[in-house]
Amino acid sequence: MDRSRQLQHLEQAEHHLLRGEQNVSDQEQLIEVLERHGHDTALARALLETFLCTQTQFVAHRDQLPRTTA
Repeated sequence: MDRSRQLQHLEQAEHHLLRGEQNVSDQEQLIEVLERHGHDTALARALLETFLCTQTQFVAHRDQLPRTTA
């Protein structure tokens, strides 16, 4: 894979990380609102857990890219 393509992969990984961080933040805020209004947050918390697991995978993937692009 050429350097240009590798850099494109790294940029895409960084974009996914930023979007993932936003998803986590938005979901945490939603849970706070739901709790404030006395709603059940079980499903919202399950989705947050999924976002957090996905974010961990995004980080692992991103962290592997610099080794292949160096």
